[in-house]
Amino acid sequence: MKTALLFAQLKIRLLGGNLRGDLQRKLGFVFTLLVASGLAVLGFALMSLIRLAPPDVAADITIVAFASFLVSWMIVPLLAFGLDDTLDPARLSLFPLRTRELAVGMFTASATGVWPVAMLIVTSGALVGLARSVGGVLLGVPAVLLQFALCLVASRLITTSLSSALRSRRGRDVLAVAALFVVVLAQLPNLLVNRGLGDPLAMLRGLAGALRWTPPGLAAHAIADGGLTGLAELAVLALVVAALGWLWIKALSRALVTPDASTQAASVRKGGGLADRLLPDGPLAAVVTKELKYIRREPKFRVGWFSAVVVTVVLVFSLTNGSPDGAGPWLPIVLTSVAALMIALQSGNAFGIEGRSLWMNAVAFGAERDLRVDLAGRHLANLLLAGPLLAVVAVGGGLYAGSPAMIVPALLAGLGALGIGLGVGAVTSVLMPYTVPERVNAFNSAAPGQGGQALASSLGAMLTVVLLSLPFVLPIVLGLVWVCVLAPVYGLAIEIAGTRLAAKIGFPRLPELVAAVSKAA
Repeated sequence: MKTALLFAQLKIRLLGGNLRGDLQRKLGFVFTLLVASGLAVLGFALMSLIRLAPPDVAADITIVAFASFLVSWMIVPLLAFGLDDTLDPARLSLFPLRTRELAVGMFTASATGVWPVAMLIVTSGALVGLARSVGGVLLGVPAVLLQFALCLVASRLITTSLSSALRSRRGRDVLAVAALFVVVLAQLPNLLVNRGLGDPLAMLRGLAGALRWTPPGLAAHAIADGGLTGLAELAVLALVVAALGWLWIKALSRALVTPDASTQAASVRKGGGLADRLLPDGPLAAVVTKELKYIRREPKFRVGWFSAVVVTVVLVFSLTNGSPDGAGPWLPIVLTSVAALMIALQSGNAFGIEGRSLWMNAVAFGAERDLRVDLAGRHLANLLLAGPLLAVVAVGGGLYAGSPAMIVPALLAGLGALGIGLGVGAVTSVLMPYTVPERVNAFNSAAPGQGGQALASSLGAMLTVVLLSLPFVLPIVLGLVWVCVLAPVYGLAIEIAGTRLAAKIGFPRLPELVAAVSKAA
């Protein structure tokens, strides 16, 4: 009990520390708190509205919802590995605690926070939406708590078992591909319904039937039953949670004595790069070469580029319902522009990947022009890779839509959107910089306590890019395809203006930039 209380107090102190940081960190924490609170209220309301459905349909919806919550808790902590230090047992290996005490403390820490509380509130909505008797309410309270404990223990078991692999580059790459594959599969029910391949109620009934005897299905059915059968189901669920807890303790014992694979030396390849052959020696070529190496070696960049392709593919099937007959002539332009936007969003925190080593650049920069050349080199490296990728997207979208004449306009529109995104990203990089942790998976882009700031920066950059794209997007929508010829010129103008503005703002703030991207992670 003392260990649980101690870890809860430590977690609360960590959360409270966000309110004693700088203004950006405070705003990020407040933003996260507001989003979590809004989702908690919305989720509770939606779960409560299930009561309006027939009892059998309400039970099916709750079973599927509980199973979705469990899957989310099993996947999301992997994507956020490193965002919360309590997820990594290696950070706690030197604590003078037995494995069972450490497991109790980690469980308490995982249940303490804004998002766990929001999840518990959403799950509690099943008491209103599904329980139709006093017995249902009485069994519903432990059912909700057991469902919540199941999510926590399952997520801890998976993250602890994979913690050693997740600290290696190869493990993070495998996780990235697997997670993106899960995202694609998540769109399958939506595509089937849109194409009219199944009745939604029949699909819901079949899915709920398959999940009926899973742990989430037992929790949901216990609330709906409210009798002796529900009590027996809760007993089985409690045994499942206890078994998973025992497996987690065993995995934790093994993880605490397993050497860290991320400290093993890696091979280094030498040789000239593309920039060395195309650009004259100088700062610009050096920055381009460095960025191309980062993109090749750093999992975050590879995931970002691969995500752009995956999102584009998902968007194709979503907009066309999986059939070329549903594709319009404007599909290639939409797809290429979205892919360009996804790629450009990676430049919204250009200096974060540098970390503490940014001080060497800050010492070398003697004028605004040096910072401007640095940003231009980063943008040129992105263009060298994004150009061919956007061309492939434009060709694929044009052939899929049966509109080969739109391939060139689509490529031009994509290059314009890319230029706008790079220009906006340069400005956000100096206005809202944040630390990128070193030992995290490829999906986490902010240090602990800065997730809200990173989300606000991304949303602000996305909104700005969309607004600045309207001058050439609206004429294209109205049928003036020739405007695409001006899109690259317009995008280049925005990129140059954004780079100059970022250099003008960022050069006097170089000490603040270095401090912002060098915080403890």
